[in-house]
Amino acid sequence: MRKLISILLLTTLLSSVFAEDKKSTETYDATQIVTMMKFGWNLGNTLDALGGSWKKGLNTQTAWGQPLTTKEMIDGLAKSGVKTIRIPVSWSEHVIDKYYTIDPKWMARVKEIVTWAYENDMFIILNSHHDNFDQNKKIPAGKGVYYPSEENYEESKKFLTCLWKQISSHFIEFDYHLIFETLNEPRPRGTSNEWWYDQNSPVCKKYMGTLNKLNQDIVNTIRASGGNNTHRVIMVPSLAASPDAALSKDFRIPTDTVENRLAISVHMYTPYNFAMASPGDIKFTEAHQKELSTIFRKLYNKFVSAGTPVVIGEMGATNKNNLQDRINWFNFFITEARKNSIYTCCLWDNGVWEINENDPKDKIYSEHYGYYNRTKQTWYFPELIKTAIKAMEK
Repeated sequence: MRKLISILLLTTLLSSVFAEDKKSTETYDATQIVTMMKFGWNLGNTLDALGGSWKKGLNTQTAWGQPLTTKEMIDGLAKSGVKTIRIPVSWSEHVIDKYYTIDPKWMARVKEIVTWAYENDMFIILNSHHDNFDQNKKIPAGKGVYYPSEENYEESKKFLTCLWKQISSHFIEFDYHLIFETLNEPRPRGTSNEWWYDQNSPVCKKYMGTLNKLNQDIVNTIRASGGNNTHRVIMVPSLAASPDAALSKDFRIPTDTVENRLAISVHMYTPYNFAMASPGDIKFTEAHQKELSTIFRKLYNKFVSAGTPVVIGEMGATNKNNLQDRINWFNFFITEARKNSIYTCCLWDNGVWEINENDPKDKIYSEHYGYYNRTKQTWYFPELIKTAIKAMEK
């Protein structure tokens, strides 16, 4: 009897805690949550990795050279001051039938990693990552991918709404710490406008129109799933998640059934010549600062000042053996973002960090976005992370 009473008391306590979580979820709007998310980190080249025939099922996690994610990795991130983890997930290779059913083992693995972050009181961004069809042509029915063109709208809608029904159902119990992001860098792959949005191009306008509809379809699907998903924060990107596309008059924020639960997802490897181009610029200059300031001010004026928060879902400056200039970039980037009420910046990390000066091929700097040693739970450039976290707390 004493054991039964203990079990009943524990059940009551857990129910009470869950009720408080639901109540808290309804309390915080998108602006408040984004303010709390602060400095974030991307689990890059892992759950988003696509494998060949030799890397299928759960093995895709290591297809791009990163180790299996462990609880110790996530614990180490939390201890170092990272408040948010963005978990990019590619689902297309884990569709097991023509109805777009996701492999239960894959869904369980994603949930395991989300839970580790959740247990550390971290905010989690969960998305659909490399599910964009790689060709500018008609998608075969049942393939399990999308493409933002008019001819592919219906097939894309079928896949994405089915996918998000499953994600919404499997993660419905998580409170406001879990944020859904509809898509990652959706774009017309294989065209000249894949990474560049031309506001004067009728073709670009059509791509944006299709993306606007797909974002709306996904938001509607998440809300219809009920529970915590009726008021969960959802991030939505423009084409390629670029600032230029988001700032265009063609990008439309979805309508929603609840107020202030949407955020704009933007990626900024900016200025490109410093942050990504190879060899590009080694020094971080005043001209670079002005470019960043202009973009942040425009994002504030269009979105933040109107009540819709902005999240920098990916950012970073590739290693060119220019540590001090990267420190300067991190400090300026985050400080300037916060000046414009953009409070969440998530560092992209693909694990590639070291430059071999004796190998000419290794001086192609554009992919050196490694920061966190996932095996040792340390940082390759601790000065960068200290700078970023300090700037975020100002």
